[in-house]
Amino acid sequence: MTTHSAHLLRRLNPYCAQALAGAATLCQTRAHAEITVEHWLLKLLEQGEGDITVIARRYEWDMDSLWQGLLSHLDTLPRTVQGKPQLSAALQQLIKNAWLDASLQENADAVRSVHLMAALIATPSLLVAEAAWPLLSLSTTQLQRLLPLLDNQSDERPEVQQAAALADSPVNLTDEAATVTSASGQPQLNDALQAALDKFTLDVTAKARANQIDPIFGRDSEIRQMIDILSRRRKNNPILVGEPGVGKTALVEGLALRIADGNVPDSLKTVSVRTLDLGLLQAGAGVKGEFEQRLKNVIEAVQQSPSPVLL
Repeated sequence: MTTHSAHLLRRLNPYCAQALAGAATLCQTRAHAEITVEHWLLKLLEQGEGDITVIARRYEWDMDSLWQGLLSHLDTLPRTVQGKPQLSAALQQLIKNAWLDASLQENADAVRSVHLMAALIATPSLLVAEAAWPLLSLSTTQLQRLLPLLDNQSDERPEVQQAAALADSPVNLTDEAATVTSASGQPQLNDALQAALDKFTLDVTAKARANQIDPIFGRDSEIRQMIDILSRRRKNNPILVGEPGVGKTALVEGLALRIADGNVPDSLKTVSVRTLDLGLLQAGAGVKGEFEQRLKNVIEAVQQSPSPVLL
């Protein structure tokens, strides 16, 4: 990869960059020599509620046919025994054109997938798969008119991408720098650590306070035992063991309900119970070390949190 190509890749928003990492993994799995535009589009469609998905829903495109058509095209590509796949010339040109469109036309600081669509519409020869024709069926004027819709519904809207960038970025902070003081004078986590905690964990205590958890019956003894263990000075890590379906999650929810109601010792009243979402932690972590970095950020956030966190 040239220095110029690496510079362009840094202009992608986290959503597109994550999809490109997934495309690289897909390419390597299928033993393809180059990462093509079609590899990337397939991963952009798989990833979630990005610009392309929102546009497709707006115009009622058949997403299954589009996805299957891209996959069928990839099946026709030759396989090779080469090692690390390279970016195809068409893909590099697409990123370059998209960045020019984003920076010059919209004064944007990052490329999102609607810019990729605009670049494909301007240069349709970059797209080989015939089944992807819906992506070329709109005009750049139509795409411009869709921007308010995208900024309202797409996962690529700037505020969401900013939070994603913070959650995925390496965090190397001293204990003092890990927390900041809010307007009310209360210490709180800085934005990077808070973003990692919010993105990859679920606050069960907050759900309990919002009445989103049903009451737990018949587990008082086990919940009291958990509270007793958590209140100890030493050896205070309860371990829930059992077959799937016996009610381990119910105990966690029961504990969260007790904390939300204040029906716990004073030492536990400020505790936040969170569950780690391994699916989100692994999703899109195609670059070596990315999963470990995300987990490290979550652990750092738990350790530096001004209020105690049970993970």
